[in-house]
Amino acid sequence: MPRLVSANGLHPMSEPRIRALALCIFHHQGKILVNQFFDADKQQMLFRPLGGGIDFGEHSAQAIVREIQEELGLSINSLRLIGTLESLFTYAGKPGHEFVQVYDARFDDPSVYQCAQLDARESDGAPFVARWQGSASFTEQTPLVPAGLADLLKQAGLLG
Repeated sequence: MPRLVSANGLHPMSEPRIRALALCIFHHQGKILVNQFFDADKQQMLFRPLGGGIDFGEHSAQAIVREIQEELGLSINSLRLIGTLESLFTYAGKPGHEFVQVYDARFDDPSVYQCAQLDARESDGAPFVARWQGSASFTEQTPLVPAGLADLLKQAGLLG
């Protein structure tokens, strides 16, 4: 069955199903690395950390390592599971349901933290830019998704 995949990494679904997703929080000086995208149906800007779907037979930590390598071409270390979120949402007019494993990690190359933005690619080859954003960027009008992520990060001391 074909799956519709958007350039921002969220997947409007052709048939309702639950997706397993792994996201990774890279934090530096009070900011986290996120992908910024626009939901045209809601006329809303959204922010989401990097990561993606967990493949069948793949542990979520392995999915993070693979996704970051695919998206940024970078290796990571010190993976630590922060928590799990269940996300029910609508994106591009389509309902979605995801279980999200949220990880914290560090880049092997410390110079990455000096870059204001990083050029990246989705699994379908679509380019995007990952940027460091502080908590002031995430509002009701420009939320950090999935829902509950900002609270989880604040509890873990990763977002002010």
